[in-house]
Amino acid sequence: MTAQAAQAVRERAGAGLIVFICFLIAAVEGYDIQAFGVAAPRLIPDLGLDPSQQGWAASAAMIGLVLGAFVGGWAADRVGRKPVLLASVLTFGAFSVATALSQGYEGLLWARFLTGLGFGGAMPNLIAVASEISPPRRRAATVTMMFCGMPAGGASVALLARLLGDELSWRALFMVGGVLPLVLAPLVFFLLPETRPEPDAGADRSTWRGLFGERRAAATLILWGVFVLTLLVLYLMLNWLPTLVVAKGLTADDGSAAALSFNLVSIAGALLLGFVVDRAGYRWPVTLTFLLLALTMGALAAAGTLSPVLALSGLAGFLLLGAQYALYAVIPSLYPAQVRAAGTGAAVAIGRLGSIAGPLVAGELRAAGYSAGQVFGLMIPVVLAAAAGVLVLSWFARPHEI
Repeated sequence: MTAQAAQAVRERAGAGLIVFICFLIAAVEGYDIQAFGVAAPRLIPDLGLDPSQQGWAASAAMIGLVLGAFVGGWAADRVGRKPVLLASVLTFGAFSVATALSQGYEGLLWARFLTGLGFGGAMPNLIAVASEISPPRRRAATVTMMFCGMPAGGASVALLARLLGDELSWRALFMVGGVLPLVLAPLVFFLLPETRPEPDAGADRSTWRGLFGERRAAATLILWGVFVLTLLVLYLMLNWLPTLVVAKGLTADDGSAAALSFNLVSIAGALLLGFVVDRAGYRWPVTLTFLLLALTMGALAAAGTLSPVLALSGLAGFLLLGAQYALYAVIPSLYPAQVRAAGTGAAVAIGRLGSIAGPLVAGELRAAGYSAGQVFGLMIPVVLAAAAGVLVLSWFARPHEI
């Protein structure tokens, strides 16, 4: 083996370790984000929360995530990816432990909000690190591979609850989600490199001009719109799929199985679409993925028996997560190096408004008397709008080299 070939092997091994560490961080984040929904049936009566308090406690982490993504992306362009990512991991680990120790509503609310700040600070930095250590021909595959940790973590918390049942306390669930990131923090400190490009002394570091200057305004706004629509549908499914399956006349176990199918099959979708986008670009693969998702939502609206519901739930996860994670890989290429993490953080933060809206939309529709099938069906125009947004984005966006 030549010296150059040996160096290439070492670089690939190093990049693989970095992606694996980022995957683990994404997995514990996915675990904790979905832990609240799994823990709620025991947590709510134990702390004596009313429905309004339950709603705020469930949303607090997402509100913190929005703020954390803005701040984390902005800070990473100024002080580096590694220190901000390390601080974010320590934050969501510590406050997940605080969640497990909560004794009342106010303590729980603050613990979830501060956990969300950590989530938000980590996400744009995970995307930036994965993009900056990957060659252009494998960038989408690298980012989607790293983000597959999130559905893997979400599936693991559902599986853990299913296996242990009544023996698992809600406090233990959050304690696990808090200790794991604290264990990962030393790996971030000792093994992750700093990937931020060397600052250009003459570069314009204004975040506002970075996002909206040099004819990037249209691409930025369209990108934000696509993320809002995508995350609206995604979090509607994550939060309401089991309930909507039960509303079709199936059992609670069937609803849990549908959620597990959605999470597990989504991993394959993310990996496959990342591979395709690296070779064909994102315009047509992601647009066609959204069009297929619209057809899938229509079929899921009409499905009434277990086998098609499970198959279509898995297909919806395959398409929806595949499209979302492929788009995450696109974000860094749209912005110059000096505002890359800030641009990524802004897209993540604005998109999370959709994650807050999705469960609320489903709740309002059900309260207004819409059937489960109608709720699924009303997501079709939302998905079609996202498909149109991706197509238009590809015309406006002017990629930057990473």
